Amino acid sequence: MYSRFSAHMVICAALALALAAGALAQGTQNELSAVQRLEVMRSKLESLRRSLSGAISSMDPQSAAEKKNPDDPRERLRGLDKEVGSVISEVSDIRSKQDRSDRYDPTILDRLETSVADLNTRVQAGLQATAGARSGNVTASTTATKKKKKGRLFGLLGGGGGDKYEELTGTVAAGRDRVLFEEAAKEVRKGNHETGRLLFSTIINTYPDSGFLPLAKLAIADSFYLEGTTASLIQAAQAYQDWLTFFPTDPLADDAMLKVAEAEMRQMGLSDRDITHARKAEQRLKALLQQYPQTNLRPIVEDRLREAQESLALHGYQIGNFYLDARYKGKKGGLKGAQSRFKEVMDKYPNFSLRDGVLFKLAFTYQEEEEPDEAAKYYQELLRNFPNSEYAEKAKDQLSIIGAPVPDPDPARKNIAPAERPGFMGSLMKEVMGRADVTVNTDGILIRRDRKEGTADLIDEALKYNGQLPSNVTPVAPVQRSRPAPVNPAPRPSTQNANQPATIAPASSAPREIKPER
Repeated sequence: MYSRFSAHMVICAALALALAAGALAQGTQNELSAVQRLEVMRSKLESLRRSLSGAISSMDPQSAAEKKNPDDPRERLRGLDKEVGSVISEVSDIRSKQDRSDRYDPTILDRLETSVADLNTRVQAGLQATAGARSGNVTASTTATKKKKKGRLFGLLGGGGGDKYEELTGTVAAGRDRVLFEEAAKEVRKGNHETGRLLFSTIINTYPDSGFLPLAKLAIADSFYLEGTTASLIQAAQAYQDWLTFFPTDPLADDAMLKVAEAEMRQMGLSDRDITHARKAEQRLKALLQQYPQTNLRPIVEDRLREAQESLALHGYQIGNFYLDARYKGKKGGLKGAQSRFKEVMDKYPNFSLRDGVLFKLAFTYQEEEEPDEAAKYYQELLRNFPNSEYAEKAKDQLSIIGAPVPDPDPARKNIAPAERPGFMGSLMKEVMGRADVTVNTDGILIRRDRKEGTADLIDEALKYNGQLPSNVTPVAPVQRSRPAPVNPAPRPSTQNANQPATIAPASSAPREIKPER
C-alpha cells in the first residue's frame, strides 16, 4: 500500500514538473512567483518611505518661499516620497488583483520592478545629497512629532527608546555613525530587523565617508538572512550580491558568496517539486570554488554542493522512474525518456547516493531495447561498485540471462552499505514540511543569531576597531571562528586585500543525506 502511495506521489509530481517545464519553454523568465515579486517590492518601497520620512522630519521648518522652490532639500525629498507612495499604490493594487484572482497584464510586474530599482537609486542619492541640510539640533517640529507618535520611530518603535533613535537618524554629528552602528546591531540581535536596517541605512545615506559604511551594507544583508522569511531570503541574496558588486576584493567576499548560496538552499523544496533554488545554489557554489580556489571555506562549500546536487540528482532519478513507469501504460517515448534521465544523472552526479538504482534501471532500459552489451556494462558496474546493493542479486540474474560474466566486487567497495530508505513517518513529515533536508548555517556573516555570553561576533570586532576588522581574524563567519583576535592586531582596510585567505574551521558535522523512497 505504501509503495503504491509513493508511486502515485511520484507520478503526480512528475506531471507537475512537466507543466512547469512547458511554462518555462513558453518564455517565462522570472523564477519568482508574482506574489513573491510583489512582496519584495513592497518591502523595499516601505523601507525607502521610512528613510525619507525620517530625513524630512529632521529638517527645519520651511518658509513660504522655500516651499515653492523645487531645489529645496525638503521639497526634493518630498517629491521622492510622493513617487514612492505612487508606486506603493500600484503594487498594492496589483496585489489585490492577485489575491482576487483578477486578470492583469503580467508585464506590469517588470515595469514596477524597474521603477523600484530606479527609485532606490534616486532616493539613496537624494538622502546623501541632502544630509548636510539636516540640523544638528532637534527642532520644535521634531519634538512635536515625537509627542504625536508617543515615542515611536516611523511606526517601528514603541516607548521612550524611539526618542533616542529619532534624534540619531534625524541629525548629523561627528561620531554618530559609530553610535548608529552599535544600536543597529543591538536591534538586529533582538529580532527587530526592520529597525536595525533603518539605522544601518542611516549610516549609508547620511555618512557616505564613514569607515562603518562597508560593514553597514553587509549587516543589512545579514539582517534579511537572519529574518529568514521567503521574502527576506530573496532580499538577503540580492543584498549580498549588491555588496559583492561594491566590494569584490574584500576578504569577506567568499563568505558573502556562500551566504548567497545558503539563502537559495534555505528556500529549496523537495526534489519532486520546483528545483529552481537547488539549481541556483549549485551555480553559486560552483562559482565560489572557481572564483576563490584557495578559500578556506572549501570544505563547507563542497558539503553544501553535495547536498544541492543530491537534490538535483534525485529530481532526475524520480522523473526517470516516471518515464519508465509510463512505458507500461502505453505512452510513447517512455523508455527513451527514462534512459535519457538516468544517463544524465550518471554523468552529472557521480556521488548520488542512489547510484546503484540508477545503474540497474539504466541497464534495464538497454535490455528492453535489445542492446545486451550495453545492459551488461551497467549491470557489471553495479556489481563491482555496489556489491551490497539491494539490486545486486537481480543484476546477477540478468547477467545470467544475457550470458555475460559476473564480475568480482571492488575490494575497496565490499563494505559499502546500501543507501537507507526513510521510514513512513519521515517521508510523511518531509512531504508536509515541503522543505529539502539540507545543512545550512542560519547565522549571518557579521551577526550571530544566538550569541552566547562572553563571545563576540565580527560586528563586535568592527566596533572595537572603528569599522575595521583585524587582518588576522577575517574573513570568518561567527560560528566558524577558530581563535580570538590578538591583543594588538593591525587593522586592515575593509575593502582592499583580495588575496588574503579566510580562517575557518572544518564543518563540525557531515551533511545529511536525502534518502528517497524508491
